Amino acid sequence: MSSCIPHSWGRRPPSQPRQLIACRDTQILPLPDEPLTCLPFGNGRSYGDVGLNNGGALLLTRRLDRFIAFDPTLGVLRAEAGVLLSEILALIVPQGWFLPVTPGTRFVTLGGVIANDVHGKNHHLAGSFGRHVRAFELLRSDGKRLLCTPEQNSDWFQATVSGLGLTGLITWVEIELQRIANPWIVVENQRFGSLDEFLALDAEYESRYPYIVSWIDCAATGRALGRGIYMAGRHAPPGIFKSAPPDRRPLTVPLMLPISLVNQLSVAAFNRLYYHLPRPVRGLTPYPPFFYPLDNLQEWNRLYGRRGFFQYQCVIPPDHAREALLEMLARIAASGQGSMLAVLKRFGNQVSGGLLSFPRPGVTLALDFPNQGQKTLDLLDRLDEVTRQASGAVYPAKDARMSGDSFRRYFPRWAEFSRFVDPRFSSSLWRRVIGEG
Repeated sequence: MSSCIPHSWGRRPPSQPRQLIACRDTQILPLPDEPLTCLPFGNGRSYGDVGLNNGGALLLTRRLDRFIAFDPTLGVLRAEAGVLLSEILALIVPQGWFLPVTPGTRFVTLGGVIANDVHGKNHHLAGSFGRHVRAFELLRSDGKRLLCTPEQNSDWFQATVSGLGLTGLITWVEIELQRIANPWIVVENQRFGSLDEFLALDAEYESRYPYIVSWIDCAATGRALGRGIYMAGRHAPPGIFKSAPPDRRPLTVPLMLPISLVNQLSVAAFNRLYYHLPRPVRGLTPYPPFFYPLDNLQEWNRLYGRRGFFQYQCVIPPDHAREALLEMLARIAASGQGSMLAVLKRFGNQVSGGLLSFPRPGVTLALDFPNQGQKTLDLLDRLDEVTRQASGAVYPAKDARMSGDSFRRYFPRWAEFSRFVDPRFSSSLWRRVIGEG
């Protein structure tokens, strides 16, 4: 049993488990005594309460960190569910392989990647992570083990991919990798002055680049509303003779600050500087700063202070994206609670594999907001209003406060999914959105 209480990355809401159970071997898996429920907990990089089980038990999975098999010829990897993406990359990149889909941090577990069916900068081509999973083993609380593939136990496969950790414990995962020639990325940067310019750039670049993402200035107002930086990239071709990039020692925020350094003044100053910062239009960069820029500052969530922060990520269908996003950006700017870390990108038409998968065709916006109590919650409610009216959805992996009514509207297959929930598994988010307990 562990004594260190794990938190979500946003530290909202507070984490208050009754019991922590360190999983070392799935052959001997202790479950909490009745009536406590349990929930897998990986590396704590989900932002809200999707990985919390207040009043219950958490199954700490990071020690399930063994590689089981790797075929460097076919690019197939099998590993336990507690392995981090960073550990996978350290193994496969030197051998000419890369992850098929990756989120914005390497410090997430394989099990967490599947539970949240993560997406990356290449969704318009590759879809979400679940599309590249060949198989996994699901351990239920009654001791039953299910081998799940897209063909075998396919209903359990579909429920567990995006299943929020509620269908049981994923013990190991087998995934398909993508071949690369070297660890470098060809990048192109374009500054855009409005949301319309972003949409035009995206229409041009999405057929030319597999990876696309934009930073957007959420503090801008008036004619500058919707301005930002468009970033496109692709793996460098053979013939790049530069040596492997050296490992950079990341900086670390050394302690939890008493107050947030992210505020109206710092956000406005940072965003103005970042937008006008000179940057090459085209260039070559190692893969880590392109895919994982925030990993260069470890424990960056401490910048938000002891009160933590909320992240809000929504997706808006194409027909409503322009009007809805302009309204959201105007509401954020008017509130004075803009974000330094604002990401805008398009989801493609690739069908996600899970019953509760978040990605769907449209444009997705993700932002961080320092926790200012009711003022912040009121702003998020106003953003929810726009999302619902536009028939959009909010990402559970980033959420700490959406209503049950909103969740059921965003994920209409929730009742079908609920039939697969393990009776001994629960989470703070699940109880909040379906009204249990």
